[in-house]
Amino acid sequence: MQTLDEDGTVDPWRRRARRTRRQMPLWQELPLLLVVAFCLAVLIRTFLLQAFFIPSGSMEDTLLVGDRVLVNKVVYDVRDPVRGEVVVFRGTDRWAPQVDEQPKPGVAGRLARTVGDLVGVSRPGEKDFIKRVIGVPGDRVACCDSQGRVTVNGTPLNEPYVLRDSPLDLPPNPQECRSRRFDEVVVPPGQLFVMGDHREVSQDARCQGPVPIDNVVGRAFMVVWPSSRWTSLSVPSTFDDVSGPVTASPGAPPVRPTPQGDVVLLVPALVAALRGSRAFRAVTSSSAT
Repeated sequence: MQTLDEDGTVDPWRRRARRTRRQMPLWQELPLLLVVAFCLAVLIRTFLLQAFFIPSGSMEDTLLVGDRVLVNKVVYDVRDPVRGEVVVFRGTDRWAPQVDEQPKPGVAGRLARTVGDLVGVSRPGEKDFIKRVIGVPGDRVACCDSQGRVTVNGTPLNEPYVLRDSPLDLPPNPQECRSRRFDEVVVPPGQLFVMGDHREVSQDARCQGPVPIDNVVGRAFMVVWPSSRWTSLSVPSTFDDVSGPVTASPGAPPVRPTPQGDVVLLVPALVAALRGSRAFRAVTSSSAT
């Protein structure tokens, strides 16, 4: 179908532009598409969404070694983390690295690591951690009650996601997290008390201290690999009866975020970022007919 000017004549410039696009050979178009796809991946990884590799067993059996999770990096721009969410964060100086030392890669390995870092599919850094939020600012977290349960603001938690707990017979040690018992902690303003689901091996806030909310990278909301373990990471009902300091206003219903709700928040940000990117404009202009 030809494009006509207002006077009914054929616009030669548009006809030549259309002919040029149609005649672009595959060897020219394919590298362009690869560059555009790479730029979009970097954009999404930097501002919106990132895949993280699970390097340790501290969150078993919720997350297994080798799983990959998707992390929403914009959700906490509009609200604070809440109890029960699984979050990725950068540890403070007190947090010991949890990634095993790997042999130094060669030139090709370093190049692959750099590309993986850019698009968000590489191994995590030694200060990247993933844990579950147990206490928010102002909460009083302790262990244990008469049944060996963690309490938040005096309310004992029934935690179905904890399949292997720490032993009760070990005395508490502020230097390590081997014991289940620990003294009451009042979570400071602007910080979170986080724990792993595999309490026998998790090195977490029990011995390494709370984590600043500013260090949180985002919320892990879905396991995407391997495909046999594809599932959402929803907030359990464990914390429904916990009262006390929360980020919601007095009298408001308790917050029960869902992965679906976080995706709804993510979509407008993704669309806005893509519309503002040169890569997006290049794709839409090259595919227009």
